[in-house]
Amino acid sequence: MRLELFKTLWGHAGSYAEAAAQAVEAGFAGLEATLPVEAARQRELAAALHDQGLAYVGEVYTGGWYVPERRAPPERHLADLGQALAAADILVPRFVTCIGGCDAWPLDVSLRFFEDALAMAERTGHTLVFETHRSRTLFNPWVTVEVLRRLPELRLTCDFSHWCVVCERALDDETEAIDLVARHAHHIHCRVGYDQGPQVPHPAAPEYAGWLASHQRLWETLWRSQRERGYAVTTLTPEFGPDGYLHELPFTAMPVADLWQVNRWMATTERAHFQAWRDRPA
Repeated sequence: MRLELFKTLWGHAGSYAEAAAQAVEAGFAGLEATLPVEAARQRELAAALHDQGLAYVGEVYTGGWYVPERRAPPERHLADLGQALAAADILVPRFVTCIGGCDAWPLDVSLRFFEDALAMAERTGHTLVFETHRSRTLFNPWVTVEVLRRLPELRLTCDFSHWCVVCERALDDETEAIDLVARHAHHIHCRVGYDQGPQVPHPAAPEYAGWLASHQRLWETLWRSQRERGYAVTTLTPEFGPDGYLHELPFTAMPVADLWQVNRWMATTERAHFQAWRDRPA
């Protein structure tokens, strides 16, 4: 099994072409970005990917933006997904990550949404995976376990940073939940969270070394499962971002770190981590 890294466009202020050039220079295999619905943006992204020979992972947020509109019904979420999958017909992503559902929905409503979403993806011929994300149905490990037990065909983009802040603790003791989640893991969002937030100020800082190590143990659990399931490639996106995730100095709004440099550091670190893991005796 080999590791392929994707550059997130979350927090990238330049053009698609600039992002693609940065990705190639840093050794990334592709870009991960929201599926654009505007035709001009679709053409721009497609050209940037083609010119640099990059793969693409699409994203869609349903029922609003990162946090869904509280009263948006499942039909609105499905309509948003349908619009995004139409864009996927043009851009042909390797797969589409859906940040979908709502944490306030009853379980039966969430299950119907996932069933309908999977049916839509099957009709359109796209691989659809669902992210473990705050404010969404899969906002904590225990709800996610209940969903997976009822819908074993569900595949996940695992971002454990969200669960750390929701649970206000590291997840090392949640072995039963993590082992089940690992059997459904398709993609990793590589961000280090901690008990009071979804993003440490800098993952290289020694004061957060324990949180980095905890996440790395979880990612190894996912890699082991993928290897056992016959994955030839595992994909990972370093996903430190802005929008309140990146710490800022009071009164100045000055960021405490450079996002691109942080994500490059995370990519370099995880390349080495994956190589060391793969080379260990089984």
